[in-house]
Amino acid sequence: MANQAQAISESIPAALPSGNVVFSPHWSNPLHTFLKRLLDVVLSTVLLLICLPIMMVIAIGIKLDSRGPVLYQWRVVGLNGVPFRSWKLRSMCVDADQKKEQLVAHNEMQGPVFKLQNDPRVTRLGRVLRRYSLDELPQLFSVFIGDMSLVGPRPPLQTEYEQFSERQKQKLVVKPGISCLWQVSGRNQIRDFDDWVRLDLEYICNWSLWLDCKILWKTATVVFRGTGR
Repeated sequence: MANQAQAISESIPAALPSGNVVFSPHWSNPLHTFLKRLLDVVLSTVLLLICLPIMMVIAIGIKLDSRGPVLYQWRVVGLNGVPFRSWKLRSMCVDADQKKEQLVAHNEMQGPVFKLQNDPRVTRLGRVLRRYSLDELPQLFSVFIGDMSLVGPRPPLQTEYEQFSERQKQKLVVKPGISCLWQVSGRNQIRDFDDWVRLDLEYICNWSLWLDCKILWKTATVVFRGTGR
């Protein structure tokens, strides 16, 4: 799986090492961008209809597993640095944001983004949800209403975005997505945020509907095999 996923990023030219991001010519094609949005609306609608019963069962499990709300609302940054609210199925303890301060020193990602593979804040059920990326299901609503796309750079927390360099902010010159090159290119092995940004810029520079389809296929493979977080 790792080799297949890596092939996606290796099959496209690298983004420029410095300066402004170069857009794929497909971004300026109205038909291509319309088809990308159409794909988002159709697939998010179908997936929501399929996954709503699953989310209801998970919601019951979350209430039985730990105290707190079913949904976690987070404020993230989207296209052109504009903030919006999105949701996840809660996979952490209810006071996870407060406990984060105690874990910053153990951050495994170099840069402004916090990542901890064996995060002690994750609940028992949360480990399963994260392994199969089920906690991400409510973000399909964000795709449906147009705040996100199925494929695109992951949206950062607003507090993280405020620490981004100008180059890192370039990853949000397009709409953020649920899945991206980083997620299908061995994300648990990527420890430097600049490497993550490089993959996002490669996606922007080389975007096509075919690339989106390849990323979605690899994402489905990761989800069904449980090789996510």
